[in-house]
Amino acid sequence: MDTLQVILSGVLLGGVYALFATGLNMIFGVMRVINLAHGELMMLGAYVTFFLFDRAGLNPLLSLPLSALALFILGVLLQLTLVERVVNQPLLSSLLLTFGLSTLMMGVALNLWTSNFRSVAWEPLTGSWDVFGLAVSKSRLVAFVIALLVTGGTYLFLRRSTFGKAIRATSQHPEVAQICGIDVRRVRLATFGLGSAMAAISGSLIATIFTISPEMGRVFIGKAFAIIVLGGLGSFAGAFLGAMSLGVGETLTAYWTDTQLAEGVAYLVLLIVLLVRPSGFFGRAE
Repeated sequence: MDTLQVILSGVLLGGVYALFATGLNMIFGVMRVINLAHGELMMLGAYVTFFLFDRAGLNPLLSLPLSALALFILGVLLQLTLVERVVNQPLLSSLLLTFGLSTLMMGVALNLWTSNFRSVAWEPLTGSWDVFGLAVSKSRLVAFVIALLVTGGTYLFLRRSTFGKAIRATSQHPEVAQICGIDVRRVRLATFGLGSAMAAISGSLIATIFTISPEMGRVFIGKAFAIIVLGGLGSFAGAFLGAMSLGVGETLTAYWTDTQLAEGVAYLVLLIVLLVRPSGFFGRAE
């Protein structure tokens, strides 16, 4: 029963991981830009929720759209002013640019808010519910449901909406998409904004589960890359399955050993998958 409890906890955490990784995966798929600052966008989303709760007493769940909107706008501004310059450039260019952005945002956050750990201790999300003898964390279950709804809504948007189809077309063949009349630059702008908003929501949800700090982005970006490699580049289903696998792997490792070793699970998964199956669960070799 204890092991089943731990697995359930890992699955619920994996839902939030999936939301975060999907935003990063989508940005790379459309622009071929490796966004190392995605973790810091998540961190900023977490702090938006924290300060709205701490200073204004706002329900952290009601702060989700505000966090998403704030980071969507920031993402659009970053895309307009900086990221657009490295699109269609060698991957090293985007790596260096986004690493610099990551370091800058983390440094500014450390100066503004210090390295102290903070949390959103909202009373209705503390404790757990008893479900068939299992203690289901309220905060993890609520975060899992919201992450699932946002991830599923994004999937349906990409599959069924006209603009979503334009994003997919740009991801597959940007030159052909442009010839067909799609405004590729506008698509890239919206995609980076949407990916940033998804990072913000995942950060806001993480703030209700764990403590947050300006350095949290560096931890979660490693998990996101492990999920993308495990699930397969460009695959929604793969990202979801990869996130579930990583969440369960981390919680089981923490249960059987300690939390320090659990933090290394993502990098171990990344190494093994790259050696055994570089294309991941559902990816295609290029």
